[in-house]
Amino acid sequence: MAEIKVENLHKSFGDFAAVKNSNFTVENGEFFVLLGPSGCGKTTTLRMIAGLELPTSGRILLGGNDVTFKRAAERDIAFVFQLFALYPHMNVRDNIGFSLKCQGVARSEIRRRVDEAGRILRIEHILEKSVSGLSSGDRQRVALGRAIVREPMCFLMDEPLGALDSEFRHVMCGELRGLHDRLKATTVYVTHDQLEAMSMADKIAVMNKGVIEQFASPQEIYQRPVSMFVADFIGSPPMNFLRFESGIARGSGEVQLGAAKVAMPEIHEDVGPAKLALGVRPEHIRFDDNSPLRGAIYGTEYLGTTQVVTIDTDFGQIKARTSSETRVTPGSSVGLRLEPNRLSLFRAEDGRAIRSKLYEGVAHG
Repeated sequence: MAEIKVENLHKSFGDFAAVKNSNFTVENGEFFVLLGPSGCGKTTTLRMIAGLELPTSGRILLGGNDVTFKRAAERDIAFVFQLFALYPHMNVRDNIGFSLKCQGVARSEIRRRVDEAGRILRIEHILEKSVSGLSSGDRQRVALGRAIVREPMCFLMDEPLGALDSEFRHVMCGELRGLHDRLKATTVYVTHDQLEAMSMADKIAVMNKGVIEQFASPQEIYQRPVSMFVADFIGSPPMNFLRFESGIARGSGEVQLGAAKVAMPEIHEDVGPAKLALGVRPEHIRFDDNSPLRGAIYGTEYLGTTQVVTIDTDFGQIKARTSSETRVTPGSSVGLRLEPNRLSLFRAEDGRAIRSKLYEGVAHG
């Protein structure tokens, strides 16, 4: 397996820039996810790495070799698509081994590799069966088997679980991550589903309108988002934004929300009078009758051990995740206390995070 390095990668279709000067490195053996909404440029980026699209500018290095303008067949990669496209007239074994047969690999070696893929994917019992009667999960495993037998330098996967129902996608996320850990394979995985990304990735690149907004571990992206887009896209429910206007001096450790002074991590830059948004995750909100920051209960969603409570405030509607045993009454007034060490502050105009103690060591782009 090998490192993948992308340098200033840009792709335009006429006047439309689909990918704008992307830079990232996928380390050898890493599970890397390109995450973002439809049309953000993630699949175009993957197709350029695969050699199915040529970049307008920039470079792609695979194992230290420049493959920017090499054909897909010359890149030693395996691509797993969302649609399985299995050969219906072949059984599972022949489907998995077909690419090796086309390459002229010896029959004994094909059998060895297919048997090994079957063992890894736990489908030894269906190798001789027709693919036409298989479940969607088994068909997905067959598609993965076709990639595994290639023994490529890296695996590229374009929303391979998108055709599965939500419950089975969750199961397959665990299977894919387990498969990755067994093979130690460098993997680039594209998805719009944040739950898939957060549960499987070593590193995530969050894309928006052709730009990588943040490239980091799942934990860092969740806890220290560098933009309002990332903060809103990651999390269920996503981060809340309490909007206000103010100026803040470097070194300050609080913001003023109406009559309430809210403690937060020390600000590391001067902020002139501007429209701002204080970001807080739902699980970092507590009910406190003594707090001057108040709101009115709008409604609640019961989730078993927890509940998500929607609250109207003078600074916007927010959601708090609390114990399901906490009693709440729609229309009642509640005091709100925010965990000070977990708060982010953003400029509402461009959505960028303001540097603070929380963001020490984080690249802001």
